[in-house]
Amino acid sequence: MPSPLPLRQPRTLLLLSLLAAPWAHAEGDTADRQTLEAVQVTGNPLGNKELAQPGQALSGDALLLRRGGSVGETVEGLPGVAATSFGPNASRPTIRGLDGERVRMLNNAGGSLDVSSLSYDHAVPVDPLVVDRIEVLRGAAALLYGGNAIGGVVNTIDNRIPRSPSQGLSGATEFRLGGASNERALAAVLDGGQGPWAWHADVARRLADDQKTPWFTAPDGQRMSHVRNSASASRSAAMGGSWVVRDGYAGLSLDDYRNDYGVTVEPDVKIAMQRQRLAGAGEWRWSEGLLRKLQWQFSRARYQHDEIEGDGALGTRFAQRGSELRLQAEHAPLAGVRGVLGWQLEQSRFEVQGEEALMPSNRNRTQGLFILEQWSDGPWQLGLGARRDQVRVRSDGDAADAADARFGPAAERRFSPASASASLSWHPVPAVGLSLNINHSERAPSAGELFASGVHVATGAFEQGDSTLGLEHASGLDLGLHWKHGNGSVEINAYRTRFKDYIALRATGASVAAESGEVLPVYAYQAVGARLQGVELSLQQDLQAAWLPGALAGWRWQAGLQLDWVQGNDLSHAEPLPRIAPRRTTLSLEGQGGAWGLRLEIQQAAAQGRVPQVDRATPGYTLARLSLNRQFRWDQADALWYLKLDNLGNALGYRAASMSTIRDWAPLPGRSVSTGVQVRF
Repeated sequence: MPSPLPLRQPRTLLLLSLLAAPWAHAEGDTADRQTLEAVQVTGNPLGNKELAQPGQALSGDALLLRRGGSVGETVEGLPGVAATSFGPNASRPTIRGLDGERVRMLNNAGGSLDVSSLSYDHAVPVDPLVVDRIEVLRGAAALLYGGNAIGGVVNTIDNRIPRSPSQGLSGATEFRLGGASNERALAAVLDGGQGPWAWHADVARRLADDQKTPWFTAPDGQRMSHVRNSASASRSAAMGGSWVVRDGYAGLSLDDYRNDYGVTVEPDVKIAMQRQRLAGAGEWRWSEGLLRKLQWQFSRARYQHDEIEGDGALGTRFAQRGSELRLQAEHAPLAGVRGVLGWQLEQSRFEVQGEEALMPSNRNRTQGLFILEQWSDGPWQLGLGARRDQVRVRSDGDAADAADARFGPAAERRFSPASASASLSWHPVPAVGLSLNINHSERAPSAGELFASGVHVATGAFEQGDSTLGLEHASGLDLGLHWKHGNGSVEINAYRTRFKDYIALRATGASVAAESGEVLPVYAYQAVGARLQGVELSLQQDLQAAWLPGALAGWRWQAGLQLDWVQGNDLSHAEPLPRIAPRRTTLSLEGQGGAWGLRLEIQQAAAQGRVPQVDRATPGYTLARLSLNRQFRWDQADALWYLKLDNLGNALGYRAASMSTIRDWAPLPGRSVSTGVQVRF
């Protein structure tokens, strides 16, 4: 069968055919897409239908209609999830007020093996266009993924290593156009197989101009209506294959991702980033015996990004070689207790060269053992788990011929973080669930927190590490209520986490003169006491809409309310923690009538006035969004067309979770229109 969207068409013909697609083949307009409820994978190795740990997943049409230019932009707005923003290209999720080294980025449950947590201008090397599913686990997930998941986990899932047999050829292609950055994006995914063999291939290309915004006054006094130097061009390609039989599978994949984008705080600096990743995964299952399932995965990645000056010269080069190996075994039920045991090894070699090398080249190695056991009896479920790691961080120190010695001699630190958790859930009736999660997590400091010493352009400061830092300790409590009734649902989560030796980047009051003559404040990594607490509320309610005119009265309507609030405090200095997202309230109205769908969303972010003395308050804003979509048939393919109108009121807004040095340069996108279509065959 020929592809319903030949990629060899000229660009103009392709665009016209896509825009005309919603009105093609009207006889298939009422066809509904079949969707199956999937069990969340992340943090759920035993496949339970309910998790004591709060989480959420995006897949299918919900992911398609929410997809942004980055993973952070895509998941921003989910309960408890905000995003940092270094312009539209480098956006990383923040979960419950935590970001950077405390939020674990995964790909197919394996480490992303990038340096996005090192600096806010480093993008995550994943294009959401080729992702099938994104899962977010909120709260301390360190049990399975290590101390760097104290804040939570974001796992992007694709089919690059097929886990089920595929006969014949299937796939999808998606085209997107418009938006505040005038995005032009095209992606294609193909899956096929014969007998026990299955294969996968995908490609994606994305181009974007400087992001348009409402008029604002930049820090240098200029009046602007765009985020300067925020254009980007990215491309990716991947292929993989598996041998799949009834009792398991084994496969390999290879992917390449490249992204060239501007650094907003510097008007003429570009980043040329690339990552190549080889991954393998497999699983074997037995119906009898003590060992019921054995899973393994490994990955090896080569990452590099060059910061190119306006004259074309190489300013700074960041390079990393990293690998990960993970084994996980599930045992047979023992006296009603099911469980998994696992071992994980991660190691990396990081090198930085150039004028903005704020830390020495370093080597990192983490080895961990973990166990999770669960007992169920009727409406009750109890889970207990523990993890122990051995972490080694080694600095290469200053080079022998270094003209500016800042890092000292080579040095090494070793840590032994431990984590434990206990969860209890109770379902007195199938529609009602109560959960309690108690956890203790420990995180080893990163190489930057230990050994940094230099000017960091992304933060506009001189950053100073502390090689004597110890483990960061966090103890938390999470309470949840989930109630599903005939016409809707209610979900409430309340949490509180207390940190001992929270590693914070704080202003010292000192300043240094940069080579450019600019005077920069000195920030130092310090261990402080800290506390974060918050509430997340989600309500869904079906509506009767007989009062609506015409055919709209016969649609299925659902109203939604979402509220999240988090408060962070530096207990050692009696002031708020920095970069905490404000209270957000989101109202939504969603309708479905035959092949058509409509969604109206209004998000109100309160002003964030609880900031440290060295920061400034962030004003509140209100965003209104409207989207329209239609399902249709195109030859033998199933397709979805959509039209999105964002920021209808052209409101000026800033992300409080972003660094103050970039916040005033990069407001949220202004009013925009975008359209796209996805075809599945």
